Amino acid sequence: MAGLPVYRWRLAPEGLATFRQLRALGLRPAGQPVVAQLERSRRRRGPLVAFLYRIDLARPVRPMTPARWAALERANAARRVCPECGRDAGYRIPSSLGMCVPCADAPTRAA
Repeated sequence: MAGLPVYRWRLAPEGLATFRQLRALGLRPAGQPVVAQLERSRRRRGPLVAFLYRIDLARPVRPMTPARWAALERANAARRVCPECGRDAGYRIPSSLGMCVPCADAPTRAA
């Protein structure tokens, strides 16, 4: 992002934290703008970037309500049902396969 202060990895000033660091503290950015960024150089690709937020403006994470838990359960259950055979696979179906492993292996066995 243009115009933001850039700090080297692990050299950010006190009072700033990444999203994951805020979450570990039980906080969320709460709509505040990004105030700075961290950069760590990598050899083959561009720099690894992490955005920083002010800790004093962060708010507590909203608690999960029973309705949110139910919606999360339904979403996870939908990701377990194979679209090919319609069975509950017992695990989250990989998006790379798009179906459960037995269905993905079936054409290989037939050949």
